[in-house]
Amino acid sequence: MSGFLAERAGRLAGLAGVLIGWRPQDFWRATPAELAAVLGAMEPESEDAISAKDLASLMEQFPDG
Repeated sequence: MSGFLAERAGRLAGLAGVLIGWRPQDFWRATPAELAAVLGAMEPESEDAISAKDLASLMEQFPDG
């Protein structure tokens, strides 16, 4: 692993431990998509985000087949 990649991965592993309580093995077993999903869920919703009610309404109006 290059120094740059190792440094970044180590930082992400540390952040995952501090922010979401992951142990090192939890971090290394997770996919990048799983880490992004967990960290993304921690972000406050923006005013542009769709509400659950609006999403349900759209799903009723435009069902998938």
